[in-house]
Amino acid sequence: MRLARRLAAPTPGWTAVADVVVVGSGIAGLTAALELRTRVPRVLLVTKGALASGSTVWAQGGIAAALDPADSPAAHLADTLVAGGGLCDEAAVEVLVTQGPARVRELVGRGARFDTDPDGRIALTREGGHGADRIVHAGGDATGAEISRALVAQLDAVRADPGIEVVEHALVLDLLTAEPDADGRPGPVCGVTLHVIGEGTRDGVGAALGRAVVLATGGIGQVFQSSTNPAQATGDGLAAALRAGAEVADVEFVQFHPTVLWLGSGVKGQLALISEAVRGEGAMLLDTDGVRFMPAVHPLAELAPRDVVAHAIVRRMAQTGSDHVLLDARHLGAEFLHHRFPTIHERLMAEGLDLATDLVPVAPAQHYHSGGVVTDLDGRSSLDGLYAAGEVACTGVHGANRLASNSLLEGLVFAHRAARDIAERVAAGELPHRDPVERGGPAALVAAAARSRLQRIAQRGPGVIRSAEGLAAAAEALAAVPTAAHEVPGVVAAPQTAEWETTNLHQVASVLTATAAARTESRGGHFREDHPEPDDAWRTHLVASLGTDGTLALRREEHLRAGRATGR
Repeated sequence: MRLARRLAAPTPGWTAVADVVVVGSGIAGLTAALELRTRVPRVLLVTKGALASGSTVWAQGGIAAALDPADSPAAHLADTLVAGGGLCDEAAVEVLVTQGPARVRELVGRGARFDTDPDGRIALTREGGHGADRIVHAGGDATGAEISRALVAQLDAVRADPGIEVVEHALVLDLLTAEPDADGRPGPVCGVTLHVIGEGTRDGVGAALGRAVVLATGGIGQVFQSSTNPAQATGDGLAAALRAGAEVADVEFVQFHPTVLWLGSGVKGQLALISEAVRGEGAMLLDTDGVRFMPAVHPLAELAPRDVVAHAIVRRMAQTGSDHVLLDARHLGAEFLHHRFPTIHERLMAEGLDLATDLVPVAPAQHYHSGGVVTDLDGRSSLDGLYAAGEVACTGVHGANRLASNSLLEGLVFAHRAARDIAERVAAGELPHRDPVERGGPAALVAAAARSRLQRIAQRGPGVIRSAEGLAAAAEALAAVPTAAHEVPGVVAAPQTAEWETTNLHQVASVLTATAAARTESRGGHFREDHPEPDDAWRTHLVASLGTDGTLALRREEHLRAGRATGR
């Protein structure tokens, strides 16, 4: 397989210069920008939508941290390792669970208002895979929205600061790299090209140069036909990093949320999830015959790890010939459900459903990506000058399957560490400004009209249940998609937002399919019906990268660690 190492795009018509360019405005991007603002002279924050439109807004479940005196980071670590299916990087998990509580308390200091108990302490609940109450919520099921509100308010308060600039409605196209080394390997990352979609302080395609770039672009949700991710989650950061020559890993591990509102086979785009917290409070899963099936599957029943629940649902759907199962929370009572889950209640009522009186139809849909750009404990990628944090990164924390509510914590902890590392390196003169050079080879552009077809291919190939036959068919279909559509006679395609997003989706789907085909076992978020059991020979990571000619290379690594790691 060969993939283009740059997008087809106009030459940048303007240039901005900063010390650090942060891409994304979820919890990771906002945290990095706020931490960097007082530590380096100039920060440029680029976000694809409005400042408050990052994926963090949609996080219902909460943020996990060992805040209860009866709990401990060691217990949190143990639960994370179990969920990760033997592929977690224990050093990264230890950083997460030991530094997480302090970072959550700092969120309170930044103005986040979490739910409290009658004594005024942060209220803690439990979710699937956790052996203790350690999930922090805000507004019942609006945790991500509250965290985003608090961080955006902090950033808005310093908008007048000349040391920070925010460019909204801007799609990052490619990472800029400096002169390659003698072997032709990519040089350090020294900025980005971006397209301001229509609002903001700059127009059209431009270049933002920086000593370092922090990718915090979120996940790959819209690669699939059914996803809980917002519309802007088109894998832009992962694809751009891959094209620049960065290593990515664990791409095949895709978490499908077990309980997403099922409204029929024709519904597309961002779907409403029914938070794991609903099952945490006692809701049960029934098949369409009314049979509760999870107690026979796992000792934790409905609170088993998400991959276990999602696979069990898919198998039960096949057994009953149905395209959904049913979530039963009726026994919990209207007063409790409407107070505890106001956002979910409002969303369901819009569809004529009530948790307190109705059986709610649900089915698995893509929810979270455990893989991404390989980083060390300080967010450094395999390319000097490139950092990644949040869902776009692969720190090794999640392994083969993310433990519920660890995602917000990961973005918070590792964005903080990345910002501190960048600031120290800038101060030490280790991150000079560099001049970008153009990467050679053909440029890619996939017609926007191909988007729905790409999503169907991904849903049927590297979807919830995978097989060699299905993955081979997906690879063949993806290879047949014209990737230089702007040069194909009769194809209507031009370098613009819809085409760039579709190109990113195609490249991510191609790598996802290749890695899923290569891993001939089942583990975590990767399930092969032709290889349904874990295989100790595959207790390794799959690292993917593009060669100088765009050839995709895969290799196995027992441990992930790009660059240097510190114990800070």
